[in-house]
Amino acid sequence: MANENTILIIGASRGIGLGLVEQFSAQGWQVTATYRGTVPQNSSAQWLALDITDPASQQHFIEQLAGQTFSAIVINAGIYGPAEQRLDQATDAQLNQLFLTNSFAPVRLAQRLLPQLASHGGVLAFTSSQMASLSENPQAEMPLYAASKAALNMLVRALQPTAEQAGVTLLSLHPGWVQTDMGGGQAPVTVEQSSSGLREVITAAANKGGHHYLDYQGQTLEW
Repeated sequence: MANENTILIIGASRGIGLGLVEQFSAQGWQVTATYRGTVPQNSSAQWLALDITDPASQQHFIEQLAGQTFSAIVINAGIYGPAEQRLDQATDAQLNQLFLTNSFAPVRLAQRLLPQLASHGGVLAFTSSQMASLSENPQAEMPLYAASKAALNMLVRALQPTAEQAGVTLLSLHPGWVQTDMGGGQAPVTVEQSSSGLREVITAAANKGGHHYLDYQGQTLEW
């Protein structure tokens, strides 16, 4: 990737995001990461506060990044949404928050961050889900969450013309069913396994171009 090996990780104070901070830091990358709440301890990353759904917070964050260029940017944002995952039981407020967090806010932020990616080799990655695919999720499990991630995939695809002009590769990534607060302790994939695999996928994507839908092991998923 770019010689300076710099990465910006959005949503990194726990789970997969924090795992990515640790993975890239261990490889000698300069890591800038965002948090909500408290800053993780014992980390060499530069930490900046960000609420991705708050325009004022997003504006302040963008101003703090002025003049910086990154080899890769990872936007790791996601909530499960209504517990019942039934459209007839979800409120408008719950649905609005779900799609704002999982779909609209990540891509809005990405549009503002694209100029800060290294041209001809930069990677812009989003945490999506295998459940976002009609082919990979034929039983429509977790339909509201899945729909929000499917919307994310389509909105990322809409970034492709701009990304191509800048020489940036787009990634929609499935981290696996991971042992996080959302995934639960019964999940088969550890945070270390997922974040280690994602690091390799992101690093390998430099200079590939296009928009790729991959899991944490680098396997191509069907849209």
